[in-house]
Amino acid sequence: MADGTSPYSPLDTQLAELLHCQRLAFQAAPMPALESRLDLLKRLRAALVAEQEALIDAVSRDFGNRSRDETLFAELLPSLQSIDHVSKHLRRWMKPSRRPLGIAFQPGSAQVLYQPLGVVGVIVPWNYPIFLAMGPLIGALAAGNRVMIKMSESTPATSQLVKALLARTFPQDQVAVVLGEAEVGAAFSRLPFDHLLFTGATSIGRHILHAAADNLTPVTLELGGKSPAIVSATVPLDDAAERIAFGKTMNAGQTCVAPDYVLVPESRLDDFVAAYRRVINRFYPPAPANPDYTSIINPRQLARLQHYIEDAQAKGARVIPLLAEGQDRRLPPTLLLDVTDDMLVMQDEIFGPLLPVVPYRDIDEAIAQVNARPRPLALYYFGYDRVEQQQVLERTHSGGAGINETLLHVAVCDLPFGGIGPSGMGHYHGHEGFLTFSKAKPVLRKPRFNATRVLYPPYGTGLQKLLRKLLIR
Repeated sequence: MADGTSPYSPLDTQLAELLHCQRLAFQAAPMPALESRLDLLKRLRAALVAEQEALIDAVSRDFGNRSRDETLFAELLPSLQSIDHVSKHLRRWMKPSRRPLGIAFQPGSAQVLYQPLGVVGVIVPWNYPIFLAMGPLIGALAAGNRVMIKMSESTPATSQLVKALLARTFPQDQVAVVLGEAEVGAAFSRLPFDHLLFTGATSIGRHILHAAADNLTPVTLELGGKSPAIVSATVPLDDAAERIAFGKTMNAGQTCVAPDYVLVPESRLDDFVAAYRRVINRFYPPAPANPDYTSIINPRQLARLQHYIEDAQAKGARVIPLLAEGQDRRLPPTLLLDVTDDMLVMQDEIFGPLLPVVPYRDIDEAIAQVNARPRPLALYYFGYDRVEQQQVLERTHSGGAGINETLLHVAVCDLPFGGIGPSGMGHYHGHEGFLTFSKAKPVLRKPRFNATRVLYPPYGTGLQKLLRKLLIR
């Protein structure tokens, strides 16, 4: 600047220096060998296994209470399975892909070379702080990149432990973890990464996209939205209620792909409520002190959910808590009936254990209700009619879908994960993750003999004959 002062804050400068350090390291080794990448994944796996109990304890402390088993099967298990899957297939993924070459380009060969991007930035949310840090990290390392991770300030114990764990496992110029409040996250998103992956709220995703645009940084956004569950007219209600309740109450509904509202045939509404109540009471007896039921992450999120309940009641909804009020921010699973579109629970992503139940007359009306809302991150259909299953899949758009299941498609190693429209852009996991964090570089190779010379000026009859042969077939 004219007065000699820097336009950048000390925070911006510190983060820029960390990025510069990683970029120099990448430039020194821009195409890591398979063995090097597999070694990084092996070290990450060993670190997660060694620290699993400490990670479980840290997550539970951050939430106030979270079931040990939930952290094991929803965070650690899929992270370890992802490492195993990627390690098994990485040799094949890294091989250049041969492509056919038309007669006009002969002699020669064409291939796609999968090249690391450079330095990848990852912004991690609070709801699954281990899995949503490890998933992008695994894909980025497999593709040969350096990685900077911004952990959530809402999970301080877990974030500190992940930072220490990764610092013991990797040099800082390979993997670095950044901690701090919202201003750190904002500065992090302004860095000129070679790719930036953000998981979190749609409202914040818009700011991330704006910040990245100044650097033309490619972005993967994993957002959320109102993921619907459709209960068919013929499915046994106990089947549907059990699977929906699992998806809605794991992590107390603080899951981006949790069922956000359920569409039920109007003639089956009361029976569904009864079935859902039975399942909840079977899942969590007795509720107030049940260690299997997760707390709401912090008082601010609890107050937000309680405001949703109060808003719905004030506008005429019937609110049905299914368990007694728990301690330590344990908000009971709650059904909301007679909801209308002017209620907050039908406008915002709920991200908690509240479940609006919306009646419908026929499957066309259910599909129309889904399509009247922004495209969600997930859609669930419960019913064993194959024709209707396909009808729902083909006539709706969502980031992913589950037929007679909730949540678990996210943990399938070889399925891509990502949103569409307001629920996100881009995808990762498995092979798609490797591709997201790679540059698919097209390469055309030609021998010494130059058959292309016929295309060079001055143009004459030879070129005209060739063009007629190629264009008129």
